[in-house]
Amino acid sequence: MGKKTPDFISTTNACKLCRPLGACLAFKGMEGTVPYLHGSQGCATYMRRYIISHYNEPIDIASSSLSEKHAVYGGGPNLKLGLTNVAKKYRPQMIGIATTCLTETIGDDVAMYLEEYRRDTEGSVGLPDLVHVATPSYAGTHMEGFHGAVRQVLARKAEGGPGNRTINLLPGFVSSADYRYLKEIMADFGLDCTMLPDLSETMDGPARLEYEKIPAGGTPLAAIGAMGRARATIEFGRTLGEQEGGGSLLTERFGIINHRLGLPMGIRETDRFFSLLAELSGRPMPAKYRDERGRLVDAYVDGHKYVFGRRAIIYGEEDLVVGLCALLAEMGIRPVLCASGGTSGRLAEGVAAVSGDILAEQPQVHEGMDFFEISDMAEELAPDLIVGHSKGYPLARRLDIPLIRVGFPIHDRVGGQRILHLGYRGAQQLFDTVTNALIARKQDESPVGYSYM
Repeated sequence: MGKKTPDFISTTNACKLCRPLGACLAFKGMEGTVPYLHGSQGCATYMRRYIISHYNEPIDIASSSLSEKHAVYGGGPNLKLGLTNVAKKYRPQMIGIATTCLTETIGDDVAMYLEEYRRDTEGSVGLPDLVHVATPSYAGTHMEGFHGAVRQVLARKAEGGPGNRTINLLPGFVSSADYRYLKEIMADFGLDCTMLPDLSETMDGPARLEYEKIPAGGTPLAAIGAMGRARATIEFGRTLGEQEGGGSLLTERFGIINHRLGLPMGIRETDRFFSLLAELSGRPMPAKYRDERGRLVDAYVDGHKYVFGRRAIIYGEEDLVVGLCALLAEMGIRPVLCASGGTSGRLAEGVAAVSGDILAEQPQVHEGMDFFEISDMAEELAPDLIVGHSKGYPLARRLDIPLIRVGFPIHDRVGGQRILHLGYRGAQQLFDTVTNALIARKQDESPVGYSYM
């Protein structure tokens, strides 16, 4: 069964989030930075609520709070006043400005406004740096906003000069636990690494006695400046376009080699990542990761009889879908549909690259999907499980099959920010989660309710 041609032109239940939300999350992974939306107050309120329900952490997103009057006469005065207020109240090192539907539609020249603001405030003490990324919410997805923010920060702050031994790591949008694990891996290989962004602390911090307006952590701004002098860049993203990621910008401006990999999910994709780290560091894989890999192989053997031949629907961000397909295919599960709201044009190519020599039959791959379309296809595909974020729960409930929650957003469980997806360790946790969900489903369906496998 293929994707039907819909008899409507609207999106009924989007399988994506809006572009400025992704930019705000990227900015939250940078030291001393306040995300700022140039648009209506409702946009900032919606995004704060959405992000808080996943991370269970407070998040401030400033807004220029435009009204109907500003939609007619322009939002420049409000933008500038808001910047001054944020600078006074938060004392940030940087303000990351993202646009919204309203300001993109009325054609506000944000770059001009910011240049005027810099001239008007020249010589003032304590003013933060300003970075602007265009993020019309009616075009693209949150991932384009995320990568766009990273690229714009590098364009403004990265500087050339004498080279250093640092490795740039651009991991894309993963969980706080993934960011922590990546830093651990780089340190264990003895590599001095600058990871951009870094949400390991800013969106999953410890309880503190006093509220911090700007949480500690994030990629240091000085380190971002030095990324133009690194000896290499590693960038995750099989579906990223050449001009979309920060790695290509660093190559164009400073000649830094960019190693583009897929998200290291599952054994083979993680092997590629670790092989590159061994090459860059001149060291073999540390023993603890060899052991993690060995335990994962052993788990695949132990659990094969429970998962082999099961059918799965995967949805979410394009690069996460590719990574999940790699993981499930090598586990023995057959992905029957890989769906995303993104429209990179590279999703099918990415899926084929990680599963073409494993799967006897390739899954259906569709971009620009919404959940109405995914649901429409699901019954004939007869999946045994669904893998994706919380917005797939109504479909899983209707089909009475397990939903394996991964990615963003996870609104109906705690700990979404602590789900580990990457590396051998992440694959082990996801393998156990998937296998146990299938065992539990079979156990619940049993007329005798057996208690021993």
